[in-house]
Amino acid sequence: MKTVRWGIIGCGAVTEVKSGPAFAKVPGSALVAVMRRDAGKARDYAQRHDVPRWYDDAEELIADPDVDAVYIATPPSSHREYALKSIAAGKPVYIEKPMAMNHRECLDIVEAGRAANVPVFVAYYRRALPRFTTIARLLREGAIGAPRFVNVVLHHPFEKAYQDPANLPWRVQPALSGGGIFVDLASHTLDILDFLLGPLVDVRGMSRNQLGAYPAEDSVAMAFAFGDGVLGTGLWNFGADRREDRIEIVGDRGRLVFATFGDGPIRIEADGKVDNLSIENPAHIQQPLITTMVQALSGEGECPSTGETAARTSWVMDQVLNPA
Repeated sequence: MKTVRWGIIGCGAVTEVKSGPAFAKVPGSALVAVMRRDAGKARDYAQRHDVPRWYDDAEELIADPDVDAVYIATPPSSHREYALKSIAAGKPVYIEKPMAMNHRECLDIVEAGRAANVPVFVAYYRRALPRFTTIARLLREGAIGAPRFVNVVLHHPFEKAYQDPANLPWRVQPALSGGGIFVDLASHTLDILDFLLGPLVDVRGMSRNQLGAYPAEDSVAMAFAFGDGVLGTGLWNFGADRREDRIEIVGDRGRLVFATFGDGPIRIEADGKVDNLSIENPAHIQQPLITTMVQALSGEGECPSTGETAARTSWVMDQVLNPA
């Protein structure tokens, strides 16, 4: 494709800054259509972002001959449906994370894409962010020696948005999201660990609803192992006393400490020295990954976040939330 012409299904909040504007800013890319079930909101988005066409029906956007590829930015409950319809139309898909409601749905999408020879990408955009590609380089170069252990902590206080039972966000309604805030946020952390250290091959965990404020889990504890023997633990709690976000990779010569979210400094402790490396995130945080997708579709590169890699992260979460 000389220019990849994108259509968005679900032009909600995530598309306002994180992703939507980037489609028009990446070389060889254009945003030509958007869809939202509320026609007024779809029209408004199109007008504000200078998008030529808008729809209130997803199938009409998928059928638009001027749309080459489809970005699915709806809640996870509809990811499989829209992905399969787009793939059947021969159009590459870019799916918001988590990829689908569970691992089985992810495999349905992956298998359909493979059978039709249609690319599938997923919005685990940290794989292309400079701060995480730098961390990957540090690990490859042996900055902390051989990795031995990983500690993950993500704590949030009980936020006001989740305190009204009559108006709960979709993120804590399992019928729409596949879980709770753990699924929404921990998926980013688990995917970036897959990117940095390889697939998680042994996962055990427990989840609880401690607050009783919504149907989904609000506290999760995990233990896991990577294929090369590196071990790890993770604790997620969304009723804690403060916010805390930390990944610590411990090696035999030092350790790397950084956050999944935000762009605070990367702490490098090795050989008795401590360095703090600051790398800011771009204004449109998905733009680096969108660039790799456009390059892949143009035959000029590869995208690091595919249906296959994203399905692994859904498998990990299933081991915790839906153990056999």
